Amino acid sequence: MNKAFVRESDSDDDEDALSPSLQLPAGTRNYISPAGHARLRSELEELVKRERPRMVEVVSWAASNGDRSENGDYIYGKRRLREIDRRIRFLTKRLDNAEIVDPLRQGDNDQIFFGAQVTIADADGTENTYTIVGVDEMDPGRGRISWISPLARALIKAREGDSIRFQSPVGVREIDILAVAYQAID
Repeated sequence: MNKAFVRESDSDDDEDALSPSLQLPAGTRNYISPAGHARLRSELEELVKRERPRMVEVVSWAASNGDRSENGDYIYGKRRLREIDRRIRFLTKRLDNAEIVDPLRQGDNDQIFFGAQVTIADADGTENTYTIVGVDEMDPGRGRISWISPLARALIKAREGDSIRFQSPVGVREIDILAVAYQAID
């Protein structure tokens, strides 16, 4: 296919390409733990200082080989360079908008805020423990839920011993808050 009819836009709004669970509500800060901030900063440095320069070398070498229209190294390299640049823009925006919140500063608080590790019990008695983290740190498999998730929004400002009802994606749920603790998030 002629390249005149194929356009890969690299001006896409990075935030719009994200799944809804990773998008920040308009006008809010990107709350993040110190460890999460360090991970994002580390990834950004890796991309800027190592991966992007390596890919620029590959593209430069491939371009010097002549015909670029059928040069796989050149085509793949340019595509990968666009992906790296898109990720760099995304990380830069997230870090610029980041507000680091250290859960250890909450002390011995029984009220739930960002960084709290909360043990809850469903109406059927099933117990689960969740840690409320930033959007970029969530990992449901490890019990880390984003502060903008329906469960976290229902838990915020509640206290140990409270029972709350909230609208979850599967319907209305009622849960009891058994324990609240604050510890470093790794």
